[in-house]
Amino acid sequence: MPNQATTPIYILSGFLGSGKTTFLQRLVNHWQEQGLRPAVIMNEIGDVNLDGLLVEERVPMTEMLSGCICCSIRGDLSVEMAGLIEREHPDVIVVEATGIANPMEILDGVTEAALYMKIDLKGVLTVVDSAHLLELYREQKGKTFRLMQEQIRAASCLILNKTDRVTAGEREELESVISRWNGYAPILPAVRCEVDVAEVLASLGGKTGLPESDKPDGAASTGLEAEDEEHHSHSAAGHHHAHHDHVMVYTHYLRGPVDSGEFERFVAGMPREVYRAKGVLTFSDTASRFLFQYAFREPDFLRITPQGDVPDVVVFIGEHFSKTAIENGMRALEGQEGRS
Repeated sequence: MPNQATTPIYILSGFLGSGKTTFLQRLVNHWQEQGLRPAVIMNEIGDVNLDGLLVEERVPMTEMLSGCICCSIRGDLSVEMAGLIEREHPDVIVVEATGIANPMEILDGVTEAALYMKIDLKGVLTVVDSAHLLELYREQKGKTFRLMQEQIRAASCLILNKTDRVTAGEREELESVISRWNGYAPILPAVRCEVDVAEVLASLGGKTGLPESDKPDGAASTGLEAEDEEHHSHSAAGHHHAHHDHVMVYTHYLRGPVDSGEFERFVAGMPREVYRAKGVLTFSDTASRFLFQYAFREPDFLRITPQGDVPDVVVFIGEHFSKTAIENGMRALEGQEGRS
């Protein structure tokens, strides 16, 4: 295969709210500054891809919604990748996986696509939320903890993000824990994913991910391999796989503007089981629309001018929360605006 005809592929992994989209923007900017044409395959759980609003319009993008890449990996991902390469001829592609995807499944799918497409899988970039990982590590239980462990183990390079939210001692503890799970990937501490992108890409070299035979000692003791086998048998039968059937998604389309103060109060009172939310909102007391993001119990609002027909919508993601309670709360907000 001639080099110029081979498209490099990077997989971007990380749990919900870790900062993947921020790092995606840094990657895209870096490549564009080099005169390259990057493209993105963005997968979002739920019915609306809101992260796509953050990526500049001139970047070719294909979206895979309502589900996640790893549930239909061999078919859809290969088709999307082939179509993107044929239509746009990008110099490089980033596959941004939904936060609840197991990157080993995506590695598997990209590797399979390489059998009939001229692509070069460079590796897995995993973004880790320091404070969230510390909390999960200290609890030492739950599927979320095991999934984050798997995302770290599959990484070729790790960005330990949001280090400003942990102490120096806690950061050392986290780096030690991560090194035990994955002794191969460099760990780059960061705040808001501010890292040297060229250094990150150089650290991957020609690696295509962690070979099965090179997994760190003790990896098998986590029980994740057994879950992976269970996943393959479920997929073959057409069932939803075991890795994230505990994760719930509620998508709420708003009927009109809501009061910004009332919405912030509603968000502050959401149950801990809702750990991620994002949306596009029109507030009755401001002139513009806002991109709303909520991760690790912290809300963020960004003034935006969406391209195209983007509805007012909020997507809530969490574990075993009451969809009815969230829906009633949102309906109450709409009712305060004189809903007929």
